[in-house]
Amino acid sequence: MAGHTSPPRKRAHVFLPDDLLAAVDALVGPRGRSAFLTEVIGEAVQRRRLLQILSDPEPIWKDEDHPELAQGSEAWVRRLRAEDERSRREKLGDWWNLPE
Repeated sequence: MAGHTSPPRKRAHVFLPDDLLAAVDALVGPRGRSAFLTEVIGEAVQRRRLLQILSDPEPIWKDEDHPELAQGSEAWVRRLRAEDERSRREKLGDWWNLPE
């Protein structure tokens, strides 16, 4: 593929039980092992990182980081919808004949 570069890779020597390797080969074939293991390990890393974040006692959501929600989420959604409606009316004008 022109212009396509893969991330740097390193060889990792791993030991797998015979039955597990046979199950992997049955799913993806011997030539698909690396891609399969890369995908599965990536998913496991993401899952463990998420579990670490979720088990942290420090809250992720902080009200001071979201001043747009100071009046509540309902008011924020109504404001967004009104802005969207105004934007569509400005772009489309009378052509679309949007109801008032």
